[in-house]
Amino acid sequence: MIRLRPYQEACLEACRAALAAGRRRIGVSLPTGAGKTTVFLTLLSRIAPPEQSPSAAKSLIIVNNIELARQAAVQAARLFPDWRVEIEQGAKHRASGLADVTVATVQTLLQPQRLEKFRPETLKAIVVDEAHHAAAPSYRRILSHFDMAIKNPGGTFPKSIPPHPIPVIGFSATFSRHDGLALGSVFQEIVYHHDFLQMIKEQWLCDVRFTTVHANIDLRDVTINTKTGDFNASSLAHVVSTDTVNNLVVRVWMDRAGDRRSTLVFCVNRDHVRRLTQTFRDFGIEAHYVHAGTPPQERQALITDFKAGLYPVLINCAILTEGADIPNIDCVVIARPTRSRNLFAQMIGRGLRQSPTTGKVDCRIIDFIDTRNRIPGVFSTPTLFGLDPAEVIDDKSLNELEANTKSSSTGDAIIESSSINTELPDPKSVTYIDYEDPFAFVDNFSGAPHVLKLTSNAWVGCGGDVYVLECLGRGYVRIEPFVAEGDPARYRATFTEATMDGSSARAMKLSPYMRKRVIMTSDSLSNIFKGCDTYVARKVLPGSQSISLLRTALWRKAPASPSQKTVILKRWGKCRDDTIQKLETLSKGEAANIITRLRHGAQAHYEKKAKEARKQSLIAEKENERKKRELVRVGPL
Repeated sequence: MIRLRPYQEACLEACRAALAAGRRRIGVSLPTGAGKTTVFLTLLSRIAPPEQSPSAAKSLIIVNNIELARQAAVQAARLFPDWRVEIEQGAKHRASGLADVTVATVQTLLQPQRLEKFRPETLKAIVVDEAHHAAAPSYRRILSHFDMAIKNPGGTFPKSIPPHPIPVIGFSATFSRHDGLALGSVFQEIVYHHDFLQMIKEQWLCDVRFTTVHANIDLRDVTINTKTGDFNASSLAHVVSTDTVNNLVVRVWMDRAGDRRSTLVFCVNRDHVRRLTQTFRDFGIEAHYVHAGTPPQERQALITDFKAGLYPVLINCAILTEGADIPNIDCVVIARPTRSRNLFAQMIGRGLRQSPTTGKVDCRIIDFIDTRNRIPGVFSTPTLFGLDPAEVIDDKSLNELEANTKSSSTGDAIIESSSINTELPDPKSVTYIDYEDPFAFVDNFSGAPHVLKLTSNAWVGCGGDVYVLECLGRGYVRIEPFVAEGDPARYRATFTEATMDGSSARAMKLSPYMRKRVIMTSDSLSNIFKGCDTYVARKVLPGSQSISLLRTALWRKAPASPSQKTVILKRWGKCRDDTIQKLETLSKGEAANIITRLRHGAQAHYEKKAKEARKQSLIAEKENERKKRELVRVGPL
């Protein structure tokens, strides 16, 4: 008698209830190591032939590779020895179509003559393993042969009319797709979901220890596959398949997992697999690799030896993410960043099966992330638990990570009284913030609130670390970033003197300013403000005249003049719907700040930033939609 775990019985009951309620196309989400094969075989044993077709007692299991076909067939024969079990795959395995259970690969069933032997009138149920693939056209071509409700996307397959409804039941550890193909085109609803984190807590999967390595892996220029939403393998390989990164991977493994018996490593492509394998060998570690090009017999022999513990490291790419039943894996190294939660969970899942016979206690998960550039959408151990990607994770258990998550979400912080600094910070250590919108109501529209700590004059931030002091018709002083070879200075200040008033210059079609001249350079923003204020007080507006430059000058408190409002409305009115309303309440000082910002680049800077913000908003919206597609919930699809 088969002894099922509580969640397996709950899953079977959910399936039974859904089928009894008239649902015919249902999905089940169970993580790697949950015993999916046992569950769907038991479910098939409990499904009775339909009343209108009592002879329809056969079942078809559709898988996507020969390894899964063999596993399902072996398990079926072991659990139900009275069943006649056959495999339909390639030239080597040709089923009769008369067995109690036939396990067939999707590639083989795409051949019409192979599909036709499975007559709908003889089937009581169809199981689709790794059912997140089922929305693909190849699967729908096959399934439409058995269910009229599933649309055939094309092809020459004959359209059969089943004499009775045939339940189509999908099982997957990652019941979602990130390429936009709707699983609802095949399945009506997900009737049961059990997450791998729940399984670990319930001790159905092994304990796990997480280590995240912060590496300067620059992912900014890695292209993204528009179909899958993940990185393009060839582009990603240029970044991660390097001698530097490969050496880092091996050194980290030796430091954190060198005592592990069976490590599975995930790479990007075949070249990455070969190079990383050689790096392990260069360090004296026996490592082997498998990929899609490895001959089947050689691949099977390597996996068998790995299962037997004959060597410590097996490296692969895109071959052992699904269907690999290797319980002795006690370390998983994710040497390839991914934007797919599904893929990340699949890679982790390879090491979560329990294996008491091999002495396995837990599984070490090591992943590598780019913390310098913080590329959005990349999955890692921190993001899986809702933590900041920059979170330092080393030898953390599941419970410890969840505790960190709760701490982060509450926002509570414990601060010792001795650590609180009540003094104002040195101006050199001020955090500088640019408010790009010229109308941003910060420090009387100055655009640079940190300037308050550096100067008492009415300097205005114009974006991009540029600061301007208008000198009451005498010209203006401008501070801006400065880079020159051999010069350590970070900032340069210039003075541009006015030769005539603006109206006269416009009438004569001349510039009202002379050529700018350099006042000073400095590596300190604080020092350059002090130097410029001194220069203005001595050279531009000497004596009491410089008082008018203060932020607290009386003239700045008077209402904005009509000419100021006209300039602002002309320069900025097209960009803001609320400009006229704001103009009514402006003071002269605020209006002067806005005009200065508009004249010295803030408008163009803001428009550029606004355009970039709109672009990033669209990217974020698409990213959120992609992530939503990867979330699994019980309910209609």
